[in-house]
Amino acid sequence: MKLLIVSDSHGSTEEIEELSNRYYSEVDAMIHCGDSELNADDEAISSYLSVRGNCDMDTRFPENLVENVKGNPILVTHGHLYGIKMSLMKLRYKAEEVGAKFVFFGHSHTLGAEMSNGTLFLNPGSIRLPRGRQERTYAMVEVMENKITVTFLTHEHEVMDDLTQVFTI
Repeated sequence: MKLLIVSDSHGSTEEIEELSNRYYSEVDAMIHCGDSELNADDEAISSYLSVRGNCDMDTRFPENLVENVKGNPILVTHGHLYGIKMSLMKLRYKAEEVGAKFVFFGHSHTLGAEMSNGTLFLNPGSIRLPRGRQERTYAMVEVMENKITVTFLTHEHEVMDDLTQVFTI
């Protein structure tokens, strides 16, 4: 399974359209973790599994999305409803409740990935307005056999080697 995860594009369609054009045929799913600030029927976001962030006005986006991609249960949320800037505890409870093995979220604009009790929690950072770093980022997650590889990339598609992580499952 290979996934593209992006978040917090804040009205900019150029980046998410470019990602879609570049990766659509290479990945099993493209995920947007909210704050696109677009309408749910906007063509720029049509190829993404998307959720509603605190800056999204279109209520047609779901607050949470639980999907099964190639047998892998995935929870997508923006994160603001779970207080992710303080702790991932509420999000961990939600992941356990829905049986998710992958949890993707945004909101803080700060990239990061960690494994907790067999579940991957990942924030791709922001493709538009990063915090904590200068680079605007997105992430790729690839599952092969008994490992998960998380790769963060800049908006210019440069791999951030120092941030690549491999988790054993």
